[in-house]
Amino acid sequence: MVLARFGRRICAALVLSLIPAYVFAQGATTSTIAGVVKDSSGGVLPGVTVEAASPALIEKVRTAVSDERGQYRLDGLRPGTYTVTFSLAGFATVKHDGLELRSNFTATVDADMKVSQLEETITVTGATPLVDVSTATQQRTVTREVLDTVPTAKSVLGIAALIPAVVEPPNAQDVSGSKGERSVRITVHGGKTFDSRLLQDGMRYNALTPGIGSLEGTGRGY
Repeated sequence: MVLARFGRRICAALVLSLIPAYVFAQGATTSTIAGVVKDSSGGVLPGVTVEAASPALIEKVRTAVSDERGQYRLDGLRPGTYTVTFSLAGFATVKHDGLELRSNFTATVDADMKVSQLEETITVTGATPLVDVSTATQQRTVTREVLDTVPTAKSVLGIAALIPAVVEPPNAQDVSGSKGERSVRITVHGGKTFDSRLLQDGMRYNALTPGIGSLEGTGRGY
């Protein structure tokens, strides 16, 4: 009996130890900037200092150094507007301005640096929009400006109504905030309601028992 109780406690401890990692993975909202640095001849450049600066960062600037293959990677970046600067002694500094970084997004930012004995900076602006080529995930970010402008409730139902391919039950439509906060049943691209996972500040709060009557996955329960 003692061994059985001890075994159950060990199993419970292992399960509990996995929960924070799972919740963190489900609620990850940070993004990545990565790329390759080359010289004017197309050869890779190791040892280049890459700085990503943004008001969204607590430390304001995140730094990385390109490796022997000229590759660099900056992980754990908060969504926001970034300036990425590439610098190496003997080369002109390259700066990419106004990069809009969304959540759960990998932005590929490459740089071509030319040899220069002068302290000059080449600023790249007006580039093509960033496309995440590392994942097939489709996402929609509703900005604070949109939320403040659109005359709708700031609830889950109100925000979901702004996203294409997201469908709500007809009797759950939140018109001008008439519904308020309530249980939510939404489908995306014709999927089941329990296929969706709701997260708020990294915390999953939808029902954990899908397919049981009113407890389908997108039903909210704290």
